[in-house]
Amino acid sequence: MQSPTSLPPVPAMAVSSERRPQALQALGERARDELARLNHPPASWVLPTTAPGGEPVLDVLVVGAGMCGQTAAFALLREGVANLRVVDAAPRGDEGPWGTFARMTTLRSPKHLTGPDLGVPSLSFRSWYEAQHGADGWAALHKVGRLDWRDYLLWVRETVALPVENGTRLLALDEQDGLARARLRTPAGEQTVLARKVVLALGRDGSGGPRWPRFPSLRSDDPAARARVFHSADAIDFEALRGRRIGVLGAGASAFDNAGAALEAGAQVALFARRPLLPQVNKSKWTSFTGFLRGFEALDDARKWRFYTYIFDEQVPPPWESVRRCDDQPGFSLHLGEGWTDVRVDGDGVVVTTALRSERFDAVIFGTGFDVDLLDRPELAIYTPHVDTWARHVGAAQAAAHPEPARFPYLGPGFELRSGTGQHAGALARLHLFNWGSTLSHGALAGDIPGLGIGATRLAQAIVRDLFVADADRHWERLLAHEEPELLATRRYVPPEQR
Repeated sequence: MQSPTSLPPVPAMAVSSERRPQALQALGERARDELARLNHPPASWVLPTTAPGGEPVLDVLVVGAGMCGQTAAFALLREGVANLRVVDAAPRGDEGPWGTFARMTTLRSPKHLTGPDLGVPSLSFRSWYEAQHGADGWAALHKVGRLDWRDYLLWVRETVALPVENGTRLLALDEQDGLARARLRTPAGEQTVLARKVVLALGRDGSGGPRWPRFPSLRSDDPAARARVFHSADAIDFEALRGRRIGVLGAGASAFDNAGAALEAGAQVALFARRPLLPQVNKSKWTSFTGFLRGFEALDDARKWRFYTYIFDEQVPPPWESVRRCDDQPGFSLHLGEGWTDVRVDGDGVVVTTALRSERFDAVIFGTGFDVDLLDRPELAIYTPHVDTWARHVGAAQAAAHPEPARFPYLGPGFELRSGTGQHAGALARLHLFNWGSTLSHGALAGDIPGLGIGATRLAQAIVRDLFVADADRHWERLLAHEEPELLATRRYVPPEQR
């Protein structure tokens, strides 16, 4: 291990920067001009559809308006699919993790990456940042502030006039008359919506849920546990932890970020991990090149499985800035090679047992990430027993050796769910999963910034293809009826009845 005195200084970082509304307004006007020069929005070409009972039908319902959902919706608008709704259960600004349970100071990704802009220069984060802080400010920026990224996404949404209905939650999906039927809870009450396609952009936990480790003495339904035992995705009042002793379990980014937030609030923090060493190399970072991002989906199953089981087994190290954020605080201690064997809540706090000791804390935080298991998604309850998973496409020994990758849904080329039982095949094909659960099938195109633009474009083009093919005969009739005489303004024009 390196001596603390030999380490380089941590660059200046901030969660957010100063806002300059007039500069952003001018940039927004420039971006809209660029979009107009790219013929955005194009004319809507999708033919109207009504249900047999006369109910209106959406072409696409996008569920989730975080980074992935809004970029997918923008990509659909760019393709001329305008009959859509975009809903999110959270209030404005709380979509995704950036303003809620993400506790890092900055994003992990390099500042130059693009994605939500879909190739429009004035919609890029660099343009957004430089408009407010100049070229020198951009040059001095180390990484993107977490709340800067949130506010940038909101600015993109407003600039491209993306309609988002906040406070609207998807309760359940089923089918009606060959359409997806979604039951929504809206601020005005429950309503039912019919759609030809549904994009499920429900975030990192949208393919499962927070991963809660199991311990003999810990009951998840214990009221005392809810006040003292937290997952890193929970709402946590860190100021209430001032002067307290906190235990954190995990070796990844979320564990260190929550430890850092507690330390900065004035708590003492002991972080434990069963690994004897922290992961050292971010293998997933290697995948961030165009060949992999565009080509991975075309690989055979064996090679897809080999790539990502290796990446998952290697695990992602916490960013070095997050480690230093904790190491540089006097109240921090790190205990590697010391996993937890039990967690017990009592009236005085939480007792954590390891193979080496028992320690008492005022509260503990599980920085254990998210699981992928569609059985945990209540919205898909009628379909989950039938969703095809990777367990059906690898050998039993491989599935047993890698249980979490085996639970990933096995998606089609347009991110569509597939049936593993032969039942509900048509209904599942109408559902497109655009979040972390798509990684085994498509690579990290729906969650990580480097692949976001490629993923959203692939998704939108697949939906466009399906909508056109389904209506091909209706389009044929429109072609036959098309009458726009090119030579009307010349003396060579011949009326239809004389041709």
